[in-house]
Amino acid sequence: MAYELKMPQLGLTMETGTIGEWLKEEGDPVSVGDPLVQVETDKLTNDVESEVSGVLLKIVAAPGDELPVQAVLAYIGEPGEKIETSSAADTGEVSKESGDAQSEEKKEADAKSVERAPGERIRISPLARKTARKLGVDYTGLAGSGPGGRIVQKDILEAEKSPKPAKEENIAKAANDGAAPAELVFESAGLSMMDGDEVIKLTGMRKTVAARMYKSTSEIPSVTTTVKADVTALWKLRKQINEEMDVHYSINDYILKATAKTLRNHKKLLTAWDGNQIIQRAHVNLGMAVALETGLIVPVIRDADRLAVSDISAQAKELARKAREGRLSPEEYQDSTFSVSNMGMYGVESFTPVINQPDAAILGVCAIQDELALNAEGEVELRKVMRLSMTWDHRLMDGTDAAAFQADLRTLLENPMKILL
Repeated sequence: MAYELKMPQLGLTMETGTIGEWLKEEGDPVSVGDPLVQVETDKLTNDVESEVSGVLLKIVAAPGDELPVQAVLAYIGEPGEKIETSSAADTGEVSKESGDAQSEEKKEADAKSVERAPGERIRISPLARKTARKLGVDYTGLAGSGPGGRIVQKDILEAEKSPKPAKEENIAKAANDGAAPAELVFESAGLSMMDGDEVIKLTGMRKTVAARMYKSTSEIPSVTTTVKADVTALWKLRKQINEEMDVHYSINDYILKATAKTLRNHKKLLTAWDGNQIIQRAHVNLGMAVALETGLIVPVIRDADRLAVSDISAQAKELARKAREGRLSPEEYQDSTFSVSNMGMYGVESFTPVINQPDAAILGVCAIQDELALNAEGEVELRKVMRLSMTWDHRLMDGTDAAAFQADLRTLLENPMKILL
């Protein structure tokens, strides 16, 4: 019997993946360990390898298809072997092969509604129920196409194509059903298309970023406060160390270290809101925002307060490289307790970063600028200054807590030798 290549679960929270590029074609020989297809999730891109040897008999998932975990992607077997497909009703296998085999009349019948008596039990598969919650589909009136009229995932997907309720109602339903941030349903505004316009499907990372940004700004009573730090001494120290030690530490490396060191004495910034309780975090795990062509990801430097600047610099560079290549492991972008977003390289003078839930705050690092200032002798001199914009959760802290943290961070940056101690 032909081997089924299925959508792997690349992380504990992964529910769906998007097919990228197929690295083999139908009819190609396959060996154990051969990369067959690229799968994109909201966080990374992975090559799915073959666990058997044989011939790639049939590809049933096309590039761009978004499929649930355990969906069949392809079949591998002996040359000329007949493919015996299994039922996709409960496994979530949604393939082109099964889709092509259905007639349009069958598809229409699957999405028909049915009237149920009060209290009548609704027969629905666990995967179909989960998909319904994710997509905001009301399945109580659907007629199932599975055995005995059971509602299966295909029924939910077909029903999702029909007209939906207003945006606010869908969002409320998703929240009531306990949907994850990336599962919020966004409705079309009905924009009129102009000549040359192109519709770009919202999938993968961009979809996740949109949903999480919306959720963060909707749920958190956030405040952004900005302070200005004189980093003239830090600028000179960095240049001196780089030249004498033949290294390439960035200003951001020192900011990450200073931030981690300051957080030790400001526990309220290391908290998380969890329903009716507050979680006090024990670790200083710094998330560092990395911009990609497809969105934004936040890899994590764990226990950054215990690391030297050299270690932070090396980890930051490695994590950023892996993020841009789509090669981060789930452990490398989970469990941040505070985040840093640096927009300084783009000349940004001030901005309002969005909190990376469930963190209590995020520090926005702005551009270094030259300013004239009076020194202790009353003489005018050129100084290098930087603004630090921090957005924080007002449920977890007050203005005095945020101000005290930013004041201590500024003092540390203005006395950079203390960063290294």
